[in-house]
Amino acid sequence: MEEINAYLMNTGFANVSAGNILMILVGCVFLYLAIKKDYEPLLLVPIGFGIILGNIPIPSGMSIGIYEQGSVLNLLYFGVVGGIYPPLIFLGIGAMTDFSSLISNPKLILLGAAAQVGIFVTMLGAVYLGAHFEALGLTKVDDPMYLPRAAASIGIIGGADGPTAIFLSSQLAPELLGAIAISAYSYMALVPVIQPPIMRLLTTEAERCIRMAPPKPASRRQRIFFPVVCALTCLFIAPGALPLLGMLFLGNLLKESGVTERLAHTARNAFIDIVTILLGVTVGASTQADTFLKPQSIAIFVLGALSFMVATASGVMFAKFMNLFSNEKINPLIGAAGVSAVPDSARVVQMVGQQALRDNFLIMHAMGPNVAGVIGSAVAAGVLMSIFGG
Repeated sequence: MEEINAYLMNTGFANVSAGNILMILVGCVFLYLAIKKDYEPLLLVPIGFGIILGNIPIPSGMSIGIYEQGSVLNLLYFGVVGGIYPPLIFLGIGAMTDFSSLISNPKLILLGAAAQVGIFVTMLGAVYLGAHFEALGLTKVDDPMYLPRAAASIGIIGGADGPTAIFLSSQLAPELLGAIAISAYSYMALVPVIQPPIMRLLTTEAERCIRMAPPKPASRRQRIFFPVVCALTCLFIAPGALPLLGMLFLGNLLKESGVTERLAHTARNAFIDIVTILLGVTVGASTQADTFLKPQSIAIFVLGALSFMVATASGVMFAKFMNLFSNEKINPLIGAAGVSAVPDSARVVQMVGQQALRDNFLIMHAMGPNVAGVIGSAVAAGVLMSIFGG
């Protein structure tokens, strides 16, 4: 009977907390959004299931959880806290990304840059909240640099780029990594819900009906030179972005060079799929109730939503500003694609545009600022790394 009693005391049923149950329900919501609503299923299925795994109560003395040194999950999680998985994902993204839309209309890179305003606006908001509400846990008495580092990590959520958010927070504020990662991927998945109301609010019916001339095709030479020139330019501006942008442009060069198709095929298929599974499960499993359910997590979710909405609005408004000085009008909707949720933001632009004018095709134009947003958010992360990473 003693052995049976000991076993029963070590089951999850005997050790479960209300926090565990709440987080398991959150994981189930993620699975529902992925499977039923088809919101970023490649991300939300492993993350949602990881949340469930991370909140299975583990008896003391068992080294199997994600925070127990030497456990399997802990070793896999090192790829997150060590900033290893994000650059590997960027390699795959580069190998599957076509930059032709941006090459044919380079001014669209400005829309990708404008959308990064959300990062810095939210960073300032996080600094204010952290300075005035100590209960949020964004300040440390013995580390005056912790608040700006934490604020920078929260602000990067506005780039709508999960790997970039994970990379920056793992370097600047690893204690906030779980909440930032979950927030970033949540808002990436909810792009079709969050962006359309903002886009309609900031544009008129006539603006949403603007037609744009088909983009000119980029030559093979241009596509080969683009990753090399962009890597040199961006990394001299923001050396801190080297792990991300270096791998992004390497992947794109593998794709466009025409002589490394085997490597490009591997990078954009099996390789990125494997890394995405590992990253999703371990990020989800890091949201154990006792470490995740804190006031700062709620603050991060709220600030993340603000960051994403400001980024969307900034892109749309800057497109309208560009139209004041341009003979060839830009449909302001494509400014919303300046966030780096590729290609979901571009698809949302297409959807909202066709609701206004059924035969208006904007997706190829929207891909320009969309891929520019990937570069822009990584450059922003590199700048923040250069300022606060020392």
